[in-house]
Amino acid sequence: MARTGVVVVVIVLLLVGLFVHYGHGPGGVSPISHERVGSPSVHRRAGPEDAYPNLELTPGAIDPAVTQDNIRSTICVSGYTKTVRPPEQRTHRLKLQIMAAYGRSGDLRDYELDHFIPLELGGCPDCRSNLWAEPYDASLGAKQKDRVENYLHRQVCSGEISLKEAQDAIRNDWVRVYEQIN
Repeated sequence: MARTGVVVVVIVLLLVGLFVHYGHGPGGVSPISHERVGSPSVHRRAGPEDAYPNLELTPGAIDPAVTQDNIRSTICVSGYTKTVRPPEQRTHRLKLQIMAAYGRSGDLRDYELDHFIPLELGGCPDCRSNLWAEPYDASLGAKQKDRVENYLHRQVCSGEISLKEAQDAIRNDWVRVYEQIN
C-alpha cells in the first residue's frame, strides 16, 4: 500500500511540474499578454473557431533541428525559411488532402497551406500535423497570422522572449497576440 502511495505522489508531482513548465500552473504568466494564466480570459480563445486549426488534425509540430541554443544559426538568419520550406510541387497534393480533411472547398488560391507553428519559429516544415488550410480572406486569416509570426520572430531574435514562449503563443492563441500588437 505504501508503494502505491509513493507512485501516486510521484505522478501528481510530475503533472504539477508539467503544468508549471508549460506556463499553466498556479501563478504562471503568459509570456505575451502578461495576464495571469488561469484567469477566464486566458482559457477562452480571443478569435472565432475558424481562425484556428482543428487541433485534432493540426496540433502543431516543432522542428527538432531548431533549438533555443541555435536560433542565431537557424531561424534568425535572413532567408532561413527558404532553405527548409518544402517545394510547392511536393505540397500541392498535400494541400488538396488537407483542404478535404478540413471540409474546405473552392479555389485553392483562397487558402494558404500554413504551418501552424511557423517555420520562422522553428515549426516542422513537412509534418502534416503542422499544416492546415488557412483562408486568406477571413478577417482573422493568413494575412493577420503572418503579422503575428513576424512580430514573434523579431521578439525571439532580439532576445525579448524565448523560442518556446513564441511557439506557445502561436499554439495557445495567435489571435490574442494579434489583438495585442494592433
